[in-house]
Amino acid sequence: MDRLAYLVRRMLLVIPTFIGITIVCFSLTRFLPGGPVEMRMMRLKGLGAQSGETSGSSNASASQVSEEYKKQLEAQFGFDKPIYEQYWDWLVVKRMGMNLPSYDYPNKTAWELIRSRIPISLWFGLASFLLTYMICIPLGIAKALRHRQAFDAASSFVVFVAYAIPAFALAMLLKMFFCGTVEGFADIFPLGGISSDFDVEPSTWVWFWDRAWHMALPICCYVAGSFAMLTILMKNSLLDQISADYIRTVIAKGATRRRAIWGHAFRNALIPVATGLGGIIGLIFVGSIIIETIFEIPGMGRLSWDALIGRDYAVFLALLALTASFQLAGNLISDVLYMIIDPRIDFSKK
Repeated sequence: MDRLAYLVRRMLLVIPTFIGITIVCFSLTRFLPGGPVEMRMMRLKGLGAQSGETSGSSNASASQVSEEYKKQLEAQFGFDKPIYEQYWDWLVVKRMGMNLPSYDYPNKTAWELIRSRIPISLWFGLASFLLTYMICIPLGIAKALRHRQAFDAASSFVVFVAYAIPAFALAMLLKMFFCGTVEGFADIFPLGGISSDFDVEPSTWVWFWDRAWHMALPICCYVAGSFAMLTILMKNSLLDQISADYIRTVIAKGATRRRAIWGHAFRNALIPVATGLGGIIGLIFVGSIIIETIFEIPGMGRLSWDALIGRDYAVFLALLALTASFQLAGNLISDVLYMIIDPRIDFSKK
């Protein structure tokens, strides 16, 4: 019952947290200068300047038209209502803005644009997630079991180099070395995109390898971002457990060192690794703005960047709501995993 009550409290806490995040970001889009209304007005004034209006009467007429056009735009975007009405309409009536038409693509709603990008971000996010954990956890274990040996020193050098290189720098280096952008280097992988242009419908096998060919370099950049942190976390956590008193007690009672490590220390060492698992869920769905921009991947990260630059707040706020939901769900999953893995937690009220 204590665990169930804790989960209920954590789930109820998600609601005010989500509302707080969205209220702050929604208010910023309404009060910061340079919104969609201002962008449209600047385009109108630019067209007026190009038409060669120089007389006083023309300027007065243009000013009047601009003011009327501004009011029409504010009514079109719903900015003429009080801020609390705008937020309620966005949250409830428009379902977190998913039903709102895009400012840049009026024929498509925010959800239609997001839905078209989700499969691409999922491809990269899931592949990167699986590779990260499949590589980092065994590597961290191997480093812990070979602490201060040659393997530990050599792998530490690779880990810290990967940690020191920013994602955008690694992406540019990979494109330079393996995409033929600089003369004298290999031309092995495509410059960007997610698939080749086929004259006929490819077979499943050909399609799979073509997708893997396009995903190779971006996934390397995805994995490098969390590669060092997760590896070192796994190593240090396992070392702490191996040196704990209860492991010495288990060995003193007759258990082998292998059994003590894999039967007792390993499970406890996974606690800090598993608690960070939920936080990665948001990254799986959202993608990376920098990597998707460099490799020209039409995913959700690229969409959020385009929406922010173009002041398409309808799409941007819908993406923000979706991202916040995934992140909060991930934090809740982390709490559940923490309860499952660590039986020492006492959830009774003090």
